Amino acid sequence: MKSLRKQLSLTIFLVLFLTITLIGILSNWFINREFEKYMTQLGKERRENVVEELGRQYDSLKRNWKLDYVHAIGMNALYDGYIIKLYDLGGNVVWDAENHDMSLCGQIMNEISIRMEERGSRGGFVDNRYDLSQSGKKTGTVSIKYYGPFFMNEADFDFINVMNKVLAVIGVFSGICSVIVGCFLARRISRPVTKTVYIAKQISEGNYDIRFEPGTRIRELDDLATAINQLSDALGKQESLRKRLTADVAHELRTPLTSLSSHLEAMMEGLWEPTPKRLHSCFEEVKRLGTLVADLEQLARMESENLVLKKSRIDLLEIVQIVSETMNGEIRKKDLTFQMEGTSAFVEADGARISQVVTNLLSNAVKYTPVRGDVIVHVSEQGGFGVIEVIDTGIGIPERELPLVFERFYRSDKSRDRKTGGAGIGLAIVKSIVTAHGGTVEAKSGGDKGSCFTVKIPKGDH
Repeated sequence: MKSLRKQLSLTIFLVLFLTITLIGILSNWFINREFEKYMTQLGKERRENVVEELGRQYDSLKRNWKLDYVHAIGMNALYDGYIIKLYDLGGNVVWDAENHDMSLCGQIMNEISIRMEERGSRGGFVDNRYDLSQSGKKTGTVSIKYYGPFFMNEADFDFINVMNKVLAVIGVFSGICSVIVGCFLARRISRPVTKTVYIAKQISEGNYDIRFEPGTRIRELDDLATAINQLSDALGKQESLRKRLTADVAHELRTPLTSLSSHLEAMMEGLWEPTPKRLHSCFEEVKRLGTLVADLEQLARMESENLVLKKSRIDLLEIVQIVSETMNGEIRKKDLTFQMEGTSAFVEADGARISQVVTNLLSNAVKYTPVRGDVIVHVSEQGGFGVIEVIDTGIGIPERELPLVFERFYRSDKSRDRKTGGAGIGLAIVKSIVTAHGGTVEAKSGGDKGSCFTVKIPKGDH
């Protein structure tokens, strides 16, 4: 299996190589095509110049041709690849390059043919006739034989070869640059990825303190580094919670088990008589253990992905009224002032689960509010949410501990016993139920001036 760096280097190189090759081929085709157009036009202009020069060599007064000049023009044209044959008005040959030097004409024609065939040209020699005139009067005709549609001399071929070499050098140089750039980019991209893999392995081995410092200047890689760091933080917190949960469960189980064990041992050894009171004390400890296990099972169900909510249209104010009536005895027992305020707020929710939320919050408010204190429940609508606020004048929650109140086994008052404080699972269940409904729950406290728990449940579709 190839490494990311090698794959990136190879991919970048192949992309750049194909791009450079394609540019080279297209550039070569375009240059040759334009050069052929240029040579065709240049040949046409040269033939027109020859015709014009020959037209001037007729002496209209003497009615004859200046053969010396015609010979010079014809020989120059021959070396340029044009074989000239001049005719007078009667069609008689005045000057013929082939008659003048047959071997030279053959040699030039042969060289041009070989040169163009090497280039892959499919052309051949053509013979065109042009009329000669002077002062608007026809003076004769010239036949120009040449390789068409165009031909090139040695200088032209040298120019094309130089251009091809330049393109080849540029291609090779660009290829080398593409390899260097590809390796650089691959290294720049692969290094943070490799480091991320290393950090991920460290996290999988339990090292949650390791961090990836962003700064690659590549947004996606920086986002990856941030995500890895957040994952490390989350896993670290989860590991801490797991360890604390284990310790808390052990602590919650140890006290009743120790008490139960000591009572039973004392009775078995005859130190205590198994009186109904002592047996009842053992039964209470067993009952407390059963309650703890039941709470844990309930919390597990609430946090399960398979939690099924039986939603219907319910009125939060009505739910609060029903729950408060069931707790009326506890409220009166502590001589609390209970107030229920607000208006109806209809939401799409599981009525039984929301009743459990209100029960847990109201139960906590009653437990931790001193005698003759106040408990207020306010129901309202805010935007797309139905809102329940449970306010008390109880012992309050220290500000530093507010983020912890919804965690398992949390208890603000560490000194209280389990008979009044419970196991600290109630608020964790509240959060699980509210979260399952897509809502939020938060706690506020003014220190020892009481607490306020606010639950927001989405209204849902009517």
